[in-house]
Amino acid sequence: MPKGLKNISATRLIALSFLIVILTGAILLCLPVSSRSGEWTGFIDALFTATSATCVTGLIVFDTYTHWSLFGQLVILTMIQIGGIGLMTIIIMVFIFLKKKISLHERLILMQSAGTVRVSGMVRLVKRITKGTLVCEGMGALLLAIRFIPQMGFFQGLYYAIFHAVSAFCNAGFDLMGQFEQFSSLTAYETDFLVNITIMMLIIVGGIGFLVWDEIIRYGIHFKKYSLHAKIVLTTTLFLTVTGTVGLFIFEYKGNLAGLSLPDKILSAAFMSVTTRTAGFNTMDLASLSESGSMLSMILMFIGGSPGSTAGGIKTSTLAVVFFAMISMSRGHEQITLFKRRLGAKLVKQASVIIIIYLSGILFATMLICFAEPCSMTDILFETISAAATVGLSRGLTPSLGTFSHIILAFLMFAGRIGGLSMMLVFGEEKPQPPVKRPTEPIIIG
Repeated sequence: MPKGLKNISATRLIALSFLIVILTGAILLCLPVSSRSGEWTGFIDALFTATSATCVTGLIVFDTYTHWSLFGQLVILTMIQIGGIGLMTIIIMVFIFLKKKISLHERLILMQSAGTVRVSGMVRLVKRITKGTLVCEGMGALLLAIRFIPQMGFFQGLYYAIFHAVSAFCNAGFDLMGQFEQFSSLTAYETDFLVNITIMMLIIVGGIGFLVWDEIIRYGIHFKKYSLHAKIVLTTTLFLTVTGTVGLFIFEYKGNLAGLSLPDKILSAAFMSVTTRTAGFNTMDLASLSESGSMLSMILMFIGGSPGSTAGGIKTSTLAVVFFAMISMSRGHEQITLFKRRLGAKLVKQASVIIIIYLSGILFATMLICFAEPCSMTDILFETISAAATVGLSRGLTPSLGTFSHIILAFLMFAGRIGGLSMMLVFGEEKPQPPVKRPTEPIIIG
């Protein structure tokens, strides 16, 4: 690594790496070869698309199939893959392939990028992340190919299978179904068991986090051997998936799900429960969601996936920490205990700050876009949560927004992929605290 970069903090270096990928992708997408019409694409539109792809979000200003050529689609797919597993992971894999020594500084950067707290075993973890990604995406592509090849022919069906498998595993939400109807996502496959289950499994695997899967591979079904982090992630993910499915099934029973058989209703509700947690695909018409369904979807989007994964949002572990802190406080307990382990007060502070940062950013961005655009606040709020949590679901509003609104959404996507707390550290300046403890004084709150 160049000497100049060693003076940059790991957080800023990760942010810089994403920024470099975004700008490179935006320049490539501007070129006539990237568009199906052979014309130049405006830089802001290309930048928005590149940000959405690299930050694995899925919000688009153009339908991916109808606007972008094969070259443009491959550029987008490459950015999705880089954004999903992280540029630092790819760089370290190149170092391993070239048999170059990996410094401690590079291991620290990778540690933060992967969302782990241990420096030891980073090279082994990178190898597992890379192999696991290729295996999962490969298996997903093979399953999707069973459906797509008979419909589209061998080469196009295989290409569609690979594209959607990568997009699903990386929780990106980009699709090529505009060939049949623009901005349709996977609505044509709402009752297709194979496509729904395959996409759902890819989303869940990608959104749980590499560290958790490392423990699952190592310990199998022996839940007691898992770390506290893995236990929290798995139980919270299961809880959110089940409650989201039940909620959407009830709220949309006479709406989007009307006319479907009972098994298809359950399948569609389950798919939307999973995909709202940062994936960006949809089988329902989001613009016609009920008010209750829209609210539940926004809550699930806000929570997102798990740390160290391809997903965004405040993360499942953040929600669990704040929730159980609230339960402990309501019972008058000073300690927060989960699975016979005590959580530190610093962890609760960090979790609370992350939620406040996300809420503040979303509300401020919603207020600005409401000022600039003649649209309903519900639609704009849905869009800003989708951007900040890197989800990519849209009620059809993004393509019609102006440049000012696109820039705001692009910044939200970038900040959401880096992480709210990390984004504050990127712009903030770390200053040593004076070795003095100020006296405490109580104030009235609540």
